[in-house]
Amino acid sequence: MRLVGELDVQELVVLVKSEKRMAKSKIKGGGTTKVCLPAAKVRSMSKSERDAVVRAKKSAAKKGKYKRSSSSFVKGARKPGATLRDWFEKENWINVQTGEPCGASKNKSKK
Repeated sequence: MRLVGELDVQELVVLVKSEKRMAKSKIKGGGTTKVCLPAAKVRSMSKSERDAVVRAKKSAAKKGKYKRSSSSFVKGARKPGATLRDWFEKENWINVQTGEPCGASKNKSKK
């Protein structure tokens, strides 16, 4: 007679092997899904262009990558002659998906 919760040897071996396999597997994910661009560029993009950029970034994040695919690169985001510092400091950066300022918290504080 077998008690509830009691395992035979074969079942125990299968459980141990599956636990070892799970421990070795690499966990995917961990990339960021936030897409920030200068507000002027976001306003000039069509809805389908914005969606494509957001989809590419989410896809990359699911794969554990930090950067989105090169096919989704955005052309004309930086003004001609602007230095990289100008681009980052003087532009109004917003989240493409939400339209909120880049770096704003997703969680709204309850008051």
